Amino acid sequence: MTTALWEAGYNVNHKKVWRLMRELSIQSVIRKKRKQSSYTPSVVYPNRLKRQFHATAPQQKMVTDITYISDGTNFHYLSVIQDLFNNEIVAWQLSDRNDVQLVLDTVTQWTRKRDVSGAVLHSDQGFQYTSQAYNTRLEAFGVKGSHSRKATCLDNACIESFFSHLRTEKLYLKQCNSEREIHQAIEEYIYFYNYQRFQAKLKQRAPIEYRHALAA
Repeated sequence: MTTALWEAGYNVNHKKVWRLMRELSIQSVIRKKRKQSSYTPSVVYPNRLKRQFHATAPQQKMVTDITYISDGTNFHYLSVIQDLFNNEIVAWQLSDRNDVQLVLDTVTQWTRKRDVSGAVLHSDQGFQYTSQAYNTRLEAFGVKGSHSRKATCLDNACIESFFSHLRTEKLYLKQCNSEREIHQAIEEYIYFYNYQRFQAKLKQRAPIEYRHALAA
């Protein structure tokens, strides 16, 4: 404020400015500083993918992440695991809480009917994915964890691409007004994405069609 007054031609010192501002109850608008997080990661994995997103077999290279979806009043959180072999969504969970349990439930769904031993599961360094509980769950199934570098979203570009398709091809077309409507929309889209949405990378086949064709 003192500098601004000087530039305007008023030769006053900072003490007088402070006194007058106090008397007139004037206060500068100051941008709030972000609070520094006190969270310390329990486990940080090496970046095993290194943006090598091509996989030669199912359950070899997997990616996972969480995105938020609004119903107009509240946020809900979608956790997804994708197989880079054919881009198939192999597990997903929706919750009103963005917490460790959400990712544990997603991993449980993925591992329930599949042999995932030796698979690489890549994510960002969010607190859920650097927790001891997450590490313990991966170790129990013989899964190798992998983390993106900090603030480098392109290290997990494939899952970001899926979320973009989900929004533009489904969620932006009709406003969902409840968690039930969001769940139904996601369920419908993932079925469409896995069974019907052909992809150039998959020789114009849908993910599950491509997997079945190579297994035949």
